[in-house]
Amino acid sequence: MGLEILIVDDEVEFAEAFAERLQLRGFTAHIAFNGEQALRILDESAVKIMVLDLKMPGMDGLEVLRRVKKSHPGVEVIMLSGHGSEMDEAYGRNLGAFAYLRKPADIGDILEAVKKAEKLLAGRAV
Repeated sequence: MGLEILIVDDEVEFAEAFAERLQLRGFTAHIAFNGEQALRILDESAVKIMVLDLKMPGMDGLEVLRRVKKSHPGVEVIMLSGHGSEMDEAYGRNLGAFAYLRKPADIGDILEAVKKAEKLLAGRAV
């Protein structure tokens, strides 16, 4: 069982396809389709990295990020947005986002950000 990653995105096909790619690479992937579900999974698992969509119905990604960093400050969050502005990016980074990628993001680019976050986490464990 590899490092646990949580994908939070209301686009079901994207979330499922990305989870599959992560599992093929030895990660344990969880999926949440909204912010409330994401926070529940975070409380019930050992997630270390979150790939988080900015725009979702209900609680948006920035609110999820704010709550995650308050309750689970060690989780590295990679923000994804197809609609975000530079102000959203700056706000997300200020809240503690590890990376900010624009949709449509290539799955390879997201995997690269996951690998960088994994290295950061490994460095902290030493």
